[in-house]
Amino acid sequence: MAAWEWLAPRRKLSLKRPWRWSSNIGLVVLNGLLVRLLVPMTAVGAAVYAQTQGWGLLNIVDWPMWLEVAIGILVLDLAIYGQHVLFHAVPWLWRLHMVHHADMDFDVTTGLRFHTFEILFSALIKLGVVIVLGPAAVVVVAFEVMLNATSMFNHSNVSIPLWLDRVLRFLVVTPDMHRVHHSIIRRETNSNFGFNLPWWDYLFRTYVAQPKDGHEHMLIGVKELRDEHQTERLPGMLQLPFRSNSKQKQ
Repeated sequence: MAAWEWLAPRRKLSLKRPWRWSSNIGLVVLNGLLVRLLVPMTAVGAAVYAQTQGWGLLNIVDWPMWLEVAIGILVLDLAIYGQHVLFHAVPWLWRLHMVHHADMDFDVTTGLRFHTFEILFSALIKLGVVIVLGPAAVVVVAFEVMLNATSMFNHSNVSIPLWLDRVLRFLVVTPDMHRVHHSIIRRETNSNFGFNLPWWDYLFRTYVAQPKDGHEHMLIGVKELRDEHQTERLPGMLQLPFRSNSKQKQ
């Protein structure tokens, strides 16, 4: 995706890449280490344990594998959508999630940029969903691969022909679709919550097709946070949810 951005960018980036990239990638390295230290098991491990204990809705009945895969991926993706809406609706969760939105540019590294506490909460939520649902480990692996791949895709600053973008939106969240979600305009920020499948935004009427100011001219980020040292440097990113100027409600 980084190579695609370099060869065919959708927008001109406003900030210097080295600082942003080193901070965003540094945050994901920190998050990966802390999650492994603090969360007792991975989602795949939870799926294996739930299956051995007979826990979860999908372990009550002997489902055909194709149906279990379909149900598992749909429910897990719906849970991610619901979690995303929750992180926008609850003020203290928004302050964590705001670190993701405070990025003043939008490229592949934005898809990695989440506050450590948000990652920890998200990991615990995912563990709970996996134990209640009871999908096979292979379903969780497939979903995790899809989720991470589509997050890199839909956060990328890549140019896709408009006709192809319209077709892809029936199947997957595209960069143009998700970029709307990173607008400083609150109505647009509170739309297009899907990361992988676009259908939940259509179903729950949270879909906005295009940004009011157009993709080339829209402002990315949070309106009240335009200080590059707070939003694009790793120490500032980690401190951001606890600053007094981060108390605006979403």
